[in-house]
Amino acid sequence: MADRVRTGPPVVTLRNAFSRPYDGAIAAARTCYSPRVVTAEEVTPGQRESIGPLTFAAGHHTVYQHAHFEFGLENVSRQFVWSFLHSHPFYNSEQSSQRFVRLDEVSAFVPEGLGPTAREVYEEGIAAAWAAYRSLSQILKEDTAKILGDLRHLGPGASEKRRKKVAREAEKKAIELARYVIPVAAFTSMVHTVSGIVLHRLHRMMRTGDAPAESARVVTAMVARVSEVDPGFFERVGEAPLAAGDVVESRLPRMETGGDGIAARIDGLLGARTSLLVDYTARGEETTAEAVRTVLGAAPETLPDEDALERVLNPGLNRYRLETLQLSVHSPMTRSLHHATYTFLKRLSHTADSQDQRHRMVPASRPLMTLADTRRPDYVTPPLIAANPRAHEVYAAAMEQAWAAKNRLLDMGVPLESALYLLPNAKALRFHETGSLLYLAHKWVMRTCFNAQEEIYRASMDELEQLRALHPRLARHMGPPCVLRAGRASPTCTEGEHFCGVPVWRSFPHVERRI
Repeated sequence: MADRVRTGPPVVTLRNAFSRPYDGAIAAARTCYSPRVVTAEEVTPGQRESIGPLTFAAGHHTVYQHAHFEFGLENVSRQFVWSFLHSHPFYNSEQSSQRFVRLDEVSAFVPEGLGPTAREVYEEGIAAAWAAYRSLSQILKEDTAKILGDLRHLGPGASEKRRKKVAREAEKKAIELARYVIPVAAFTSMVHTVSGIVLHRLHRMMRTGDAPAESARVVTAMVARVSEVDPGFFERVGEAPLAAGDVVESRLPRMETGGDGIAARIDGLLGARTSLLVDYTARGEETTAEAVRTVLGAAPETLPDEDALERVLNPGLNRYRLETLQLSVHSPMTRSLHHATYTFLKRLSHTADSQDQRHRMVPASRPLMTLADTRRPDYVTPPLIAANPRAHEVYAAAMEQAWAAKNRLLDMGVPLESALYLLPNAKALRFHETGSLLYLAHKWVMRTCFNAQEEIYRASMDELEQLRALHPRLARHMGPPCVLRAGRASPTCTEGEHFCGVPVWRSFPHVERRI
């Protein structure tokens, strides 16, 4: 008998907020024309009526950025989070991790408007994915335990406590891989904080993206929670949400080749790479060196290119690069890394990209799944699953089942927006991503660590390999924290008890990642 799917409406709570956000915005606006700081208590009824609408309509929106709202979001899908909440840079989220939290309960978003037969197909698809998840978790635990036992030197004399610790770690690694079969409809929970002006933007744009119906429900609830604290923040200023027909992307025709043709074309360009360098600042090394000299008031004769690049990139000379607190944007010299930029064409799974997009200063033009849907299964397979015949059989069957259920819903007339929720975390996404060297350097530090999500690790190693071939002097001091800190700071590894067990710093980038 299939599992019963727990579903329900989104749960939106306002955990923390400014007590008078609207008056605070008016007071901030008044401060611009005052020799002192104006307080919210000084705002008059007339100023609420005049200054608020005037500043908003004129585009002086920074005054609405001071107020922040901290929400608790539950019963929201990962598709919604990926498509809408995390598709811009102006937010902060702490989200329940499928990598580390075992998904015991079958809980997922179910679109409104499904007829009885369509709902049965939908929920059967959800339940089948969870069954595959449980099977894979069990099958892969033996593989992950063996690899971790080798890495942790778990010999016959190891203590029971140490064996249990490795067993727990092996289970987490197994569910991290098994989660690829979980549908993007799966519920998640999170703490999500945005400024007042960002919430206004989300309200206006809530029908964009691949999950407009769910986005509208959640954002409407967020606005309602704020209005309970301060009705004026939305009643006195702001614009109504765009109607579905006014969303620019909704007017675009579907390409004749369909998503299958688009996927094949891009995969042909990528070849064996996860991430392919397609554009860059041609004189990246020279421009960066000149920028360093400009900041330091130096001339080429006293600070040649080689020395300038060493000064900014070598962690032994630029100690900011050893900090776990990201200080680069606050360093006048390190900001010179902004001037070299790189664009990569990438292919990641939905679940890996959900992590990748958290690097918000390396923006991407991610696909609209509703315009790039494929009839055939189109997914990423983790290497450990591919290497285990039993696991791969379960995995491939789960992929076929997911696309078959999605296609069946489409054939029944269910809107594509709703049917897409059945696709798995493994769904392949292709997109362009561009970043300055400053922000890419931070990303590469975080994602070339062996504890990073595997696909992003592979993409980052791809990117560094291409950077070394193109601009070797800019790539010379790139790598995970242990590589930067080795011989320069203690401890070498910043992961504490989560140390991967491999002395990566001794041979990076010529290292083997086994898990």
